Amino acid sequence: MATAPYSYRVDPSVPPFPDDRAVVVFDGDCAMCSGSARMILRRDRRDRFRVLAAQSPLGRALYRHYRLDDGDLSTFILIENGKALFKSDAAIRVAEQLGGLNTLAGLLRIVPPGLRDAAYDWVARNRLRFLRRRPVCILLPEVDPGRILG
Repeated sequence: MATAPYSYRVDPSVPPFPDDRAVVVFDGDCAMCSGSARMILRRDRRDRFRVLAAQSPLGRALYRHYRLDDGDLSTFILIENGKALFKSDAAIRVAEQLGGLNTLAGLLRIVPPGLRDAAYDWVARNRLRFLRRRPVCILLPEVDPGRILG
């Protein structure tokens, strides 16, 4: 899934979007994923992140750009400085950027990526059993609308 930094800017199928901050692409129909997006917005006191539901036209375009199945929105994507991270790498990076005890997530890098992503995939496959679907993506109303893309 490696692509050149900012490659989405020259992909005509990806609508232009503000990428001056990191963008987190998440499954907006999943209660666990939406909860993670809300947690990111709540704890991101330095406004480092924007969030984007994968179901949006931009989210789907980014999935296709990174050669992911836009019918299976289980992959968490972080786009930071034009580069994309996926699954556990993305989750660890976001946690580290949030600071506080979240930075301890960086310790997970000692676990081999294949094992981390296998655990990620297991949770992703079962996430809708754990917390079900939501009929609509629910984010924080008090958050600056500029931090929510899509």
